[in-house]
Amino acid sequence: MTRVTIDFSDTLPVDSVPSVSPDVNFTSNTFPKYKIGPDNVIIEPKEVSARPSLKEIVAKETAQLLEQHQRLSVRDLAKKFERGLSTVAKLSEEAKWREAASLDRHVLLKKLRDVLEALRGRVAGRNRDDAEEAISMVEALAAQLTQREGELLHEKAEVKKLAAFLKQASEDAKKVIEEERAYARTEIESARSAVQRVEEALREKEQISASEEEQDLEELMAEVQEARRIKMLHQPSKVMDMESELQALRGQIAEKSLQIIKLQKELAVNRRLVENKSLLYELEGLECLGSCLCVLSRINSASDLSNCSIQWYRIQPEANKKELISGATKFVYAPEPFDVGRFLQVELFSNDDRVTLTTSGPIEPAAGLGNYVEILVRKPETEFNVIILQINGHDHPSNSIHTFNVGKMRIKLHKGKTTKAKESYSSSMQLCGVRGGGNAAAQALYWQAKKGLSYILAFESDRERNAAIMLARRYAFDCNIMLSGPDDKAPMGS
Repeated sequence: MTRVTIDFSDTLPVDSVPSVSPDVNFTSNTFPKYKIGPDNVIIEPKEVSARPSLKEIVAKETAQLLEQHQRLSVRDLAKKFERGLSTVAKLSEEAKWREAASLDRHVLLKKLRDVLEALRGRVAGRNRDDAEEAISMVEALAAQLTQREGELLHEKAEVKKLAAFLKQASEDAKKVIEEERAYARTEIESARSAVQRVEEALREKEQISASEEEQDLEELMAEVQEARRIKMLHQPSKVMDMESELQALRGQIAEKSLQIIKLQKELAVNRRLVENKSLLYELEGLECLGSCLCVLSRINSASDLSNCSIQWYRIQPEANKKELISGATKFVYAPEPFDVGRFLQVELFSNDDRVTLTTSGPIEPAAGLGNYVEILVRKPETEFNVIILQINGHDHPSNSIHTFNVGKMRIKLHKGKTTKAKESYSSSMQLCGVRGGGNAAAQALYWQAKKGLSYILAFESDRERNAAIMLARRYAFDCNIMLSGPDDKAPMGS
């Protein structure tokens, strides 16, 4: 590299050199470094971090677009075009910057050449040769700069063409995007409408199938009922005949039993009247399960029952053992299943006088109750409709119907989904008939679910009340629990 040195100290004073115009725009603070090649051609040194040329950038982008093996989505294509537009914009800005820099260089070279021409006319000798050499270098640099500007103009034209192409491609891509979006929305709407049509068709099919099934079921039930009616009319079963005969026989036996009990009672009363003319009281009622026994005054001179203290007992006929019935202190008592086969005795105390009344015979079982209980035992659980009369000894104001559920492992009292009590069989549970309390005592029972919680329940009939007691005691016996009333000492399995 050759450095040009000009010495002005020998020829002209510094003040005689004209200054550079202030309009000149220098792009750098140092004088550019050049190399002189063959034939005095000025060569600019290559920068270390040289940027790729516009042709290389365009070729690279084109190769990347051509090398795509997979189908690009519309969105990816739009991104590609937008990236290309941004690249072209950057290149355009760079071209404008280079054009401005080239213009500045031309002005600078012109000023420098004018200064050198002025110096060449004022100097002589060796300094003149150096000035001429410097002028030739400036002219060569101007020629090279002109060639460079031509290349830049060509590149600028190519950039404009590429920008126009990419702009058109971007617009086409946007149109394609809009068309694809519209097509996708149309497809989505059609798919939604198709799904709605399918759902409506399924709902209609389900409704039609449900109505058809219900209609078929009703028709089948009607056919079954008609077949049963025809069968009963033309081929009556022997079982139905036997059941009707058994019901008739049970009615006759119950009627005869009532007559026998009544006759026995009249005989006992007559016998006692003969033995004791001063008999003041008597027991009124049938001596069987499901009835009520009531103490009545025979003569007006007898003491008022409200002023008497009363206590009921059960007596075993074999051992003649008297057992106190706890809580049975009213003049009315309804026998319960524990009393079957035993005599009942009541003692009245008034003014230091004691009167004892005893049933004429042991309490008889209710007709057909045992078979009814055997039928219920075959079920896993049995439900009875009841009304709660008392809770923990206090009257219950509501007369709503509840369900008393007797199962193999526990007893449950509930109304719909609301459970009042639900307890398994245990030694703390008690169950017996209500001991005293009017003519409805035969239909009521006392149930202590656990300590601190007791109920008095009224059943629809005395048969259901006695069946519930017998069924619960049988299930409790299977669990090794003796289910009885307060202070009862009945043997296991009774």
